[in-house]
Formats: sequence, structure tokens, C-alpha cells
Amino acid sequence: MQNPKYSVIIPVYNRPHEVWELLESLTRQTYKNFEILLVEDGSEKTSREVYEQYASKLSIAYYFKPNSGPGPSRNFGFERARGEYFVVFDSDCVIPETYFTAVENFMLTEKVDAWGGPDRGRDDFTPLQRAMGYTMASVLTTGGIRGGKKRGFQPRSFNMGISRAVYNQTNGFSFDRYAEDIELSVRMRKHGFNVALISDAFVYHKRRTTLHDFFKQVSNFGKGRVLVGRTHPGEIKLTHWFPVCFLLGMCAVPIMILFFPMPGMMLLTGYGSYFLIIAIHAFITLKSVSVALLSVPSAFVQLTGYGVGFLKQMFGR
Repeated sequence: MQNPKYSVIIPVYNRPHEVWELLESLTRQTYKNFEILLVEDGSEKTSREVYEQYASKLSIAYYFKPNSGPGPSRNFGFERARGEYFVVFDSDCVIPETYFTAVENFMLTEKVDAWGGPDRGRDDFTPLQRAMGYTMASVLTTGGIRGGKKRGFQPRSFNMGISRAVYNQTNGFSFDRYAEDIELSVRMRKHGFNVALISDAFVYHKRRTTLHDFFKQVSNFGKGRVLVGRTHPGEIKLTHWFPVCFLLGMCAVPIMILFFPMPGMMLLTGYGSYFLIIAIHAFITLKSVSVALLSVPSAFVQLTGYGVGFLKQMFGR
């Protein structure tokens, strides 16, 4: 049997409802030469029934392993993959039918060792999920930090492809969780691999369903950035301190208003103007009043959560 060109590795932990939608989207791909490795990371709610439902529709293998985190679970899949390229999606993604066609078309003009693509919201996602998607990608929050620009682009694990040669040289992910994708991207750059942003190879990325869960997620992002900085000195830039400054400024507002009313009110007005700009930009971008309004608490949770996680990891035990 001829080996597939692409091996799709999907780690999953207690999310069979998400896996169903992801696999369904992969049945609709216009390019078909790929296999899927579904790696169950010690789940209590397994995706075996979902796998069985799609076993006859896709070239798919199912593995169950003890819980170890997404990084080792992806490496588990890499070790068993047959493709020339390894593609990583998060279980909460939905893949547009032209994804692999976009990658193939890009490869016709530029041979790359690794790639990543953008993530987007979809009209049938909840307004809160769309708001989270907007603030996560917006340059007004931490979108620029996540690497949305082609220069110095760092693929993220929700949409990442690497060649077999990259895996052989890097051994894949070295972190269990928390910025494991950023750390791998840093090592790929240091090895001199050609990494590209393929703008047309985007995915629809669902976000958490509550702001509380979103806070925990972005807090882990902040922790992960510090871990990357400790492993690779120099990888914490000035921009990564922006959420910390945002958080400290928010904490300072009531104190300043109490003891220094004029500067305190000016700072409060600055925060209000900042959130107003975010809401206006979200409305212009997504044409939805509800999403625009929800982008304000989403941005607040995103920045404070990242800042809290960053500070905990930086100065905690």
C-alpha cells in the first residue's frame, strides 16, 4: 500500500463531541491523500465510538495511551505516522474542505519544511466563542504576540505541519503542555528550517464555552511563555510583558483614584477608550453587535489571565 503524503495527528482528552465535528470536516476534503491518527490521551470519556463511526469513511487509526499531555501524545502519533508530512490539529478545530488543497498549491511554488495557518471563527459558533476568537487573533490584544505575521511566524498546535525530516532532527515536542508548540517553533528556527505561514490553509477554531474556562486557558499560555523563555533565553520579548502591564494598571486604578484622583481618572479613561476601540474594531471585522460587546469582557479575561499566569510562573515557586 502506498504511504499517504500527510499524516494528521489529533490528540484528544475527554472531548468526543469535538472529535465528531473535526472528523466529519475531514471527510469533505477536496484532497484525499492523508491518514488520521487519533490519539486518546488517557480520557475517561473516550472517542472510540466516534472513531468507529468514521473508520469506514476515512483512513484512520485509533490509539489509547496513559495521560501525558498533548506534546507526548503528538509525538506518540509521529512515531506511528506513515506520511511525508505530519499535520497537527487540536480537537476543537473544524477543517475547511480546501485545507489540504491550499497546502498543496502552496508547495507547488515554495518548498517548506514546516508551516502553520490562521484560525478563524465561524458563523455558527456562539457569539462568545467568536468574540474569544477575535480577541485571540487581534493585534489590539495579544494577536501579534501569537505570531500572525509572516516574518518570524511561529506555527501553533491548532494548525501546524512539519516534515518528517523536521521530526527526525527535533524529536518533536519536548514540553508536555503549556507552549509546547512555541518551544518547537523556536527550535525549528534555530535549526534553520524554512517555516511558512500559509494564509489560505486556515482552520475554524472553537474557543472555550465560558469566560472562566477561557481564563484558565490563557493563564496557561502566560505560564508557557515563561517556560519557553527559561529554556530559550531571549525568547521573552518586551511585547510579552504587555498583559502584565495591563493587569498591574487595572489593579492600580482604584488605588490611584483614591489617593491621586486626577491621574487615576485619566488612567481609567485610557482603559475605557482601549476597550471602546476593541469593540468598534470587532464590529467592523465581524459585523455583529453581540460579538462586539462580548469582545470587551473577552479581551479583559484574555489579558488579565495571561498576565496572572505569566507572573505566577515568573515569580512563583
